[in-house]
Amino acid sequence: MSAHLPLQQHGLRAQHPPQRRGSVPAAQGDRAISPGTSSTVLAESKQRDYLVTIEEKNKATYLRAYTNWRYQAVEKTRVGVRLLGHLLRGSSFRGTPKEQMEIIEIPLFEPPLCMACCSLTGDLLVGCAKSLVVFSLKRQTLSEQLSVLDFERVLILHIQGWSPSQVAFCAGYVALQTELEVLVVKLTPQQKSSAAAEEHALLPEDIMTETSIDEDAEMTKDGFSPLHAQEDFFLFPKHQEMLGNEAQECGISLVLEWTGMEAESRGDMSVVYVLFRRFAPDFFQGCSVEETRLHSLQLHPMFTGKQKEASDSKRGEPTCVFVFFSLPNTGYMYSLKNTVELVSTYQYPEKAHQAVLSDQFLYIITRNALQCFTVRCSAVAARVDDPYIDTTMKACPPVTMEVCALRIQLFIGLKLLCQDGNQIVLLTAADVDSKEDTERTARRNTSRKTSVCKPTEPADSGHGWNLYVITSVSTLQLYREIVEYSKRYEQSSPSSQSCVHLLSEGHLLLRTALLLQDCESAERAQLQEAFQESCAQLGDCFSRFDKKDCHLALPYYKMSGLAVTDVIKRNMPVSSISAGYGKGFIFFLKHSLYEETMEELSKDMADKVLEIFSVAEPAQLPHVVSSPSMLNADPYSAMTHLRQLEASGAPSITLSLCVASQALRKGDLHTYRQQMDRHAEMLQVYGFIEEPKLLLHGRGKGVLPTILAQHLHDTHEGLLVAAVVALHENSKIRLEEADLFFQELCKDGAEADSSPQLLVDFWEALLVASSHEAIIQELLFRLTSVYIDRITRRDRSGVKALKTAEDLINSCSHYGMLYPWVSILTPVQFNITHDHQEDLHKLQSLLCGPTLEVSSILPLLEQLTDSDRTGLSVHVLCATKLGQHETSIDRLLDRCPEAIIPYANHELQNDKLSLWWQKLFPEVCDRIRTAGNDNTVLLSALKETLVVAAKELNPLDFLDLLPDDGTAHFFLPHLLECSQ
Repeated sequence: MSAHLPLQQHGLRAQHPPQRRGSVPAAQGDRAISPGTSSTVLAESKQRDYLVTIEEKNKATYLRAYTNWRYQAVEKTRVGVRLLGHLLRGSSFRGTPKEQMEIIEIPLFEPPLCMACCSLTGDLLVGCAKSLVVFSLKRQTLSEQLSVLDFERVLILHIQGWSPSQVAFCAGYVALQTELEVLVVKLTPQQKSSAAAEEHALLPEDIMTETSIDEDAEMTKDGFSPLHAQEDFFLFPKHQEMLGNEAQECGISLVLEWTGMEAESRGDMSVVYVLFRRFAPDFFQGCSVEETRLHSLQLHPMFTGKQKEASDSKRGEPTCVFVFFSLPNTGYMYSLKNTVELVSTYQYPEKAHQAVLSDQFLYIITRNALQCFTVRCSAVAARVDDPYIDTTMKACPPVTMEVCALRIQLFIGLKLLCQDGNQIVLLTAADVDSKEDTERTARRNTSRKTSVCKPTEPADSGHGWNLYVITSVSTLQLYREIVEYSKRYEQSSPSSQSCVHLLSEGHLLLRTALLLQDCESAERAQLQEAFQESCAQLGDCFSRFDKKDCHLALPYYKMSGLAVTDVIKRNMPVSSISAGYGKGFIFFLKHSLYEETMEELSKDMADKVLEIFSVAEPAQLPHVVSSPSMLNADPYSAMTHLRQLEASGAPSITLSLCVASQALRKGDLHTYRQQMDRHAEMLQVYGFIEEPKLLLHGRGKGVLPTILAQHLHDTHEGLLVAAVVALHENSKIRLEEADLFFQELCKDGAEADSSPQLLVDFWEALLVASSHEAIIQELLFRLTSVYIDRITRRDRSGVKALKTAEDLINSCSHYGMLYPWVSILTPVQFNITHDHQEDLHKLQSLLCGPTLEVSSILPLLEQLTDSDRTGLSVHVLCATKLGQHETSIDRLLDRCPEAIIPYANHELQNDKLSLWWQKLFPEVCDRIRTAGNDNTVLLSALKETLVVAAKELNPLDFLDLLPDDGTAHFFLPHLLECSQ
């Protein structure tokens, strides 16, 4: 598949005029490189703006860093040279600070082969033959007005049997590459006590001593033969891919050595193997064995939203990290964070010399062409950034979607490719031996023992060098071009996969721009508008599909911001051309109606929806008619479609309830009764479970009863309560939503309080059915509050409850039988109204039950006084359940002494038995002394107390219990009973 290259019109804009033959536009800092010095490798850090070079002079290799190089480029000739860690504090820095370019010499134990800069921290990674060296970038303060950049060697990774030809470094990830192998590891902190910390914290002696490592053993590892000394033979291993923990078995050993001053404070680090990939030459790709080798190793981080802002200020973690590497004809991109997986494979039409990965594109150069491919970075990042991707709420083109090759732009003699933002820099040289040719010559003349080839410098003969800077077009313009291109496929085949592919590519371009958040607000608004347009176009494509991807129409239409009416109109012309409606459109319409998030349709549009489902999915008509969006539908038309469905097969319970609901809308009570009488009440409850919208519309704070619910409220409250209890127990409605439903249903009734009787009936019925402890305790608190409030106010409206206290005691284990002493305090013929008698008995029954936690309702008791026996019974019940038996005895003796013996017989048992003679007997005696011997109730209580004490105490203890002023003939029989 091909499309327009994302470049400016006419392709090229030369920023510098062509130079003379053999010359290059002045590189930054090249004035500081002395004559006779060749720079073979150059790297730039965008984080701290410095250059690093590997230079050769007099057969010696140097690693140098150039800071403040921009001042050298604008003809400021001050240059300072110093060693790593040695700062210039001489006279040149005294007085007013003067910016000058500095050259920092970085000494190494081994000659450097390659290097890379971390784009996030500015740290430097240098690859040598046997090790990798990490330098931490620091800013050293020389004075209040002057600070300079410097490096500190903090870590050495010793490698056994492996020499990298190219390295990459980003966000703790380290990527290494040889000619046919790639290894990616991550440096991660670990606990000091772990075994892995001990493994990597200490450096083995055989690593420290170079002479202890045999060169033959160094070259020997899994898959290679030690026959490297024979020039005529070289054995290649087979293809191999190891992801995640499997990469530990790659045979490459990495050992850490901390060398920095802050090594202790940074904590122990470990090496986590992430990815290993080994290739073997493929002759069918058109490349010889010598030409088959890897190039363009790159670690690419991607930030989204807040992570990007954090990366600028606090060096936060990127959302995603990708690694890219390429063979001459094939490129590979892997995602490293979260899950290690192969994201994309790129097949080049011809051999590529270099490739550069960016957030939006992959650029490659061949000998005479610049090519561009789309990437899947934003598809991976979107799924990490937004958990709602790949749900019914949001969608994104799949990561596994094939990449798209864009238009090829021809050049002559392409040598080097760089990319920064929306600009591409190309270096060309015509009629000069290519890098490929020189490296091939060098490989032929180099021993197989050397893993890194150093190409010979091209001769000065030939034509000059040219530098091109190409600016890519804006994302919006490229998106519009892709949409126009996709219309060619749409005209020929509306359901073409090619059309979907192109629209998905345009969607990912817009998503990338929105994820990066590096544009102005006005441009972002345009991108967001185009993004919604893209979602609508993808929704249109998937709505016509009858395949497995048709469900994607739902999230894409949701993301488009289109109203359901607009979506229906967009699909109407398509349905008139083709036979019927696409499954994707029906899927979207059905879910939109079920989720109750769509707007209320007009009469014409609602009738059209009925026609659509009567043709596409007639079985869904009861659910469609019940949707709150269909309130404006013609009830006669709805009844007609439902009758047709009923005639086509056996009538279901839901269908009968739906027909009854439509009959109520028409005012046809005869048909309503006829349909309701067809099924038993329990079966009707099952029908409401299958379609809750027959009773209520909306969720959350906007719950509204339907016309059927209002009619059941007036005629059949028991069925209504049972149905809502069933909905709650089947997770169709929450408790708060049920409260709102009943309050809305009863708002015009005679009850003025916030808890109408029908709602209380629902709580009582739910308490019987529920098995969730949290729900039970919540219901107990609510019911107790209502009972206490009604007993206190005594202004009931006369509405009768569905269940009496006796019904609840018989059907619900949370309601207990009333204690005998409670019945004495508040007998059935008590001087309160029947309604309040029921509320009082229900409250007393809850307090007599095993479930209610009395401590939770103590604040409610403040409004209920104990001045009458109603309040006294409740307070004594609560005090007794809290273990306050002595207080309860005092209250009953003062207010209702006739209940004291039944209370004691029921409550003073087991560990409370001693209260008979320790508390009850002295209190009764004191009150008899005060009231006199004529109080028969107290005298009877005293006799019952003496009977219990005589059974439980020995004679001496019983004798000590008797009062000194007691009458002998009264206590003597009990003493004799005790002695026997």
